[in-house]
Amino acid sequence: MPKKYHISVQPAPPRLYPVGKYTTIEFREDCAGSCKNCVKKRCVYNIFKENYQHMSTMDEPTYLYNCKSCFRCVQECTKGIFSRVINPEYRSLGDEYWSPDILHRTWYQSHTGSIPVSGAGYRGPFVGKGFDSMWTDMSEIVRPTRDGIHGREYINTSVELSRRPLRLEFNEDMTISGEVPPILEVPLPILFEQPHFGILNKGVLRSMVKAVDFIGSMMFIQIEDYTKEYLRYAKRLIPIVSRHNYENYENIIQQSTMVELSYQPNIETEFSKLRQIKNDLFISVRIPLNENSPDIALKLSYTDVDTLHFYADDHGMSLDTQRPRFIKEMIRDVHLKLVEQGVRQKLNLVFSGGIAMAEHVAKAIICGADCVTINNSLLIAMECRMCYNCKAGLPCPAKLEEVKPEYGSQRIVNLMGAWRNQLLEVMGAMGIREARRLRGEVGRSMWFEDLEKENFGPIFGTRKVSFD
Repeated sequence: MPKKYHISVQPAPPRLYPVGKYTTIEFREDCAGSCKNCVKKRCVYNIFKENYQHMSTMDEPTYLYNCKSCFRCVQECTKGIFSRVINPEYRSLGDEYWSPDILHRTWYQSHTGSIPVSGAGYRGPFVGKGFDSMWTDMSEIVRPTRDGIHGREYINTSVELSRRPLRLEFNEDMTISGEVPPILEVPLPILFEQPHFGILNKGVLRSMVKAVDFIGSMMFIQIEDYTKEYLRYAKRLIPIVSRHNYENYENIIQQSTMVELSYQPNIETEFSKLRQIKNDLFISVRIPLNENSPDIALKLSYTDVDTLHFYADDHGMSLDTQRPRFIKEMIRDVHLKLVEQGVRQKLNLVFSGGIAMAEHVAKAIICGADCVTINNSLLIAMECRMCYNCKAGLPCPAKLEEVKPEYGSQRIVNLMGAWRNQLLEVMGAMGIREARRLRGEVGRSMWFEDLEKENFGPIFGTRKVSFD
């Protein structure tokens, strides 16, 4: 049995004061000061111990965000001196999609490499927009024979980025007839992508490159930002080129495993020219995610392309339309178009845009993706607050320009370690042992739109406006 793939993590404490969500207010005037079993001493997460250390050294309270809102101190204090409050600065983080909760959880995972927990549980609405209107099936979570995803069970999270033959033909001696395409496999259905905004200096980009090399995945990077120092990581980097400039970068292409070509009509005519530069080159085509995507995917499926990479905006919405749709519906459209024509197995579908949490990875694969890419989450791992000050030419409150590659890469590695563990938990709870088996498995999910139609449609009729 091959050795299990594992992402080793180690704590990477925040450089700056993290904007915590919860904290407690103490009315110390009412404190008796004589309780032998003070609730502060019994805090599971040692919040008050850290606070006392902060008070004694006059340092910033860098661990306030560890509070899990379990209410134990509020409920068990005999004098009732505690009350919980939400930090006003916390509410100003991010935007409508990249919410403060997403940033907060990402920071925690990047710090510890652990799956985030909340003592108070989920207290939001039952259903929301986008991926929040979709749930995964957890019917196998109580299976008696399950001894834990980190025990003897083997759950494979690897996926291919290379094209596959639709069928195998054999000679009379049972040897394979014809040429079998080479295989390009990555151990995680998550690829990195250079963010579209933010402070992308040498330290930040180098952090991403070092992290993707450590975990063994791959990263899309603009060819203009590809410097000589990245050549040592060439097998892990996918340069993004166009039909107009790739001839200027033959040296980089010759050392790369895969190249991504920006889509234009008749782009397939460039595939053979690229493989003249390197005959075993894997090719991905970068396509905007819009209403034409299913037809483009079908057309390119009859070529020798390996991967189709569709990109939405940062909120996961489709492009080039007055009424954009969310990425999960668009994934279904592209996937089913290829399934109907019997060519889905031939190539790989990668989607980017709006992938903000570990659960989004599993849900995107269930919708029909082979793999997803992340970009903004890489910046958030390095303490980006998604305030967009950089777009306005204002100073970065997270001081990303000061990030060192060793520190930034460890934060990203920790995040990927936490995300992979969550993916293992989800797959294990669904009884699925192979990430490739999860692709398009909508029977392992529940959709709000379908449940509403099935249960309330006969009573109230059809919803006139879509939920998204």
